[in-house]
Amino acid sequence: MEFSLWLPANLAWRDLHAAATHAARTGGWRGLWLEDHFMDNGAEPNDGARGECLTQLTALAATVPDVRIGSLVLGNTYRHPAVVAKQAAALSDVSDGRFVLGLGAGWQENEHRAFGIEFGDVPSRIRWFRESLQVISGLRDAEGGFTDFAGERYRLEHASLNPRPHSRLPILIGGKGEKVMPRLVARYADEWNLWSTPAPYAEKNRIFTAALEDAGRDPRSLWRTTQALVFFDDAAKAAVVDAKGRAAIGGTSAEIVDTIGAYAEAGVDEFILPLTSLADVARIADLGDRFLAEVAGAFR
Repeated sequence: MEFSLWLPANLAWRDLHAAATHAARTGGWRGLWLEDHFMDNGAEPNDGARGECLTQLTALAATVPDVRIGSLVLGNTYRHPAVVAKQAAALSDVSDGRFVLGLGAGWQENEHRAFGIEFGDVPSRIRWFRESLQVISGLRDAEGGFTDFAGERYRLEHASLNPRPHSRLPILIGGKGEKVMPRLVARYADEWNLWSTPAPYAEKNRIFTAALEDAGRDPRSLWRTTQALVFFDDAAKAAVVDAKGRAAIGGTSAEIVDTIGAYAEAGVDEFILPLTSLADVARIADLGDRFLAEVAGAFR
């Protein structure tokens, strides 16, 4: 089992850099992740701080060594996929191959309305997402050649991704739908992510593994990640949060170790610790260090 850290995107750069630098220096985290939103998903009017994901990741790529960095996940509706492919190739170069391109179909309606971005219905967003994956993977895999594409939403004419990514750019797909998403993951993803606790994860994993097998793909070729809020010494609060629809785990350190073991048995390769609600760098460092010492250390 590997472990990564999900940092808050609402920190000022100085604080985000300090939190990321501390995490990298511990040597215990495989990667650092940032979300991609333009505003909070809360009561409006809404003017909470929110950084821009790709800009922040570029700065981290240039200044924080040794760990992977990635988007968890880019909203497909916000950007043209060919432009995303160019940005991802540049990030792959800046990071010396450490960047993971995490992608999702998009879901947060309020920011689409606020920023004047077409939201569409669920079927439309899934169709657009499929086309985006075709565009990005086509450009990535063209081996220096050219890509043409004509779809419902996107069109490319003799487009080239040059310079190429530093190494084969991994695509992570975030999604939990059981009809279309498993086929998209089987076709396009190197990695797959969703919020979950162990029991529901095991069932989702069974469905996605079946899609890989149906596609003739070795299930071991997909790296599987998940995350849940972690409440040390407060299993009751974790249960309340989880019952409201946000995956959460909690209890003593030993109980959390047991839960992480259940994730591993369910097929998870990497657990991501979300500390996205924190605004204090010292608190982020303390909680991250405690998780590494008391939980992740049991799996080394």
